[in-house]
Amino acid sequence: MRLGFEHSYASLSPELYQRVLPTPVKDPKLVIFNRTLADELGLKPDVEREAATLFSGNQVPEDSNPIAMAYAGHQFGSFVPQLGDGRAILLGELKGHTGVLRDVQLKGAGLTRFSRDGDGRAALGPMLREYLISEAMHALGIPTTRSLAVVATGEQVFRATSVPGAVLARVAASHVRVGTFQFFAARGDLDAVHELLDYVIARHYPDARDAAVPALDVLKAVVLRQAALIADWIRVGFIHGVMNTDNMAISGETIDYGPCAFMDHYHPNTVFSSIDRVGRYSYANQSAIAQWNLARFAETLLPLIDVDTDKAVGLATEVLESFTAEFNARYLDQLCRKIGLINGSERDSDLVNRLFAAMQEASADFTLTFRRLARVVESPGSESALRELFARSSQIDGWLRDWRERLASDPQGVTERVMSMRRVNPAFIPRNHRVEAALTAAEHGDFDPFHQLHGILQRPYDDQPDVADYEQPPQPSERVLRTFCGT
Repeated sequence: MRLGFEHSYASLSPELYQRVLPTPVKDPKLVIFNRTLADELGLKPDVEREAATLFSGNQVPEDSNPIAMAYAGHQFGSFVPQLGDGRAILLGELKGHTGVLRDVQLKGAGLTRFSRDGDGRAALGPMLREYLISEAMHALGIPTTRSLAVVATGEQVFRATSVPGAVLARVAASHVRVGTFQFFAARGDLDAVHELLDYVIARHYPDARDAAVPALDVLKAVVLRQAALIADWIRVGFIHGVMNTDNMAISGETIDYGPCAFMDHYHPNTVFSSIDRVGRYSYANQSAIAQWNLARFAETLLPLIDVDTDKAVGLATEVLESFTAEFNARYLDQLCRKIGLINGSERDSDLVNRLFAAMQEASADFTLTFRRLARVVESPGSESALRELFARSSQIDGWLRDWRERLASDPQGVTERVMSMRRVNPAFIPRNHRVEAALTAAEHGDFDPFHQLHGILQRPYDDQPDVADYEQPPQPSERVLRTFCGT
């Protein structure tokens, strides 16, 4: 079967990747298939019938050219010079109906030369987790890799215990990361860095081709996209959990859903990842880490910015420093919209910060607070439901008074304001306890909870009265305090 693959990355110099075939699995069975995404990619209906063999790696499409990509990365601040696709294999790129190339990669497809001590495989639970949360992020309107299919392999993989194996078919604008540039820069291979930059310009930032300093223009563009992305994460209470440089995509998409989680009770230092023992990638630290990662990207581009290193550093530093202002502006705009202000400004930052202080003192639920705030605008009589979240805080009284005064000066009608708030304040997020319950059931052969949760999360901003209990935070006995990367 031919899927219409193109191979722009595989046509680059061979040191950028390894040509490698997926390792066949014992008994592939399709668990879930994303028909909407398949249609966007221009895949014909008969692909779903063959999905179990195509996306397990058992039957490689005739026009595929499988490769594992090389990359390095800073992991929790320490540089590892060789990482790479240790269990992922890129089949090729599809242009689809939009005319924009999208990578199709198999995650858990077997050993490559980058596997190190790994087994090249993936477990069913983490692959379903990435499918669920990446598609939820897409429904939330946040740039993200997508998930095309999950195939159970009929084999066991050993993590903490023996668990069912699976392969995820992941779709991305590209899989080029900050760590991809670092791999070659660390080796002093300037030709490869230059080739990679030209590739990124052609695929993601074509306007940079005519810039006075293309490398600097790309850095500026990546800074803007990352500032917007992290502001979006903050808006919905998302915590990536492992923001290593090999997990920052040059395209500006969210990539690699390992120990990620959505916050329930608000606290800026919230961490779920079991491997983040010092809070490096906590909720509130994500913007600072994004800027740190971008600095590592800038370092790889210095020889292409200017032959004078001092001048190159000065130019790159100026761009990197713009991240803070860009992020802060987007962050404030997002938060102002969440509390119903269409013309938010710097003077509203105190109002926003006071709400967060009250939320922290009361351990108020992040998502419910903002959703119920929208209901207060729509129906002032519903204020008691909001106040229930702040039983442990006295700050909400003064805040509500000042908030109403500020709304009175903001030029929106009630209907317009409510609609605007609902567009940025989801009712449904992938709450950790719901995700874990669905994945546990799936690992025992019951996929109904997974499919139900997936369906709910495709309409995150809509009221869904029949499943209103999915809006609720966990009971104390249901709280999930640690998430795991699954490798």
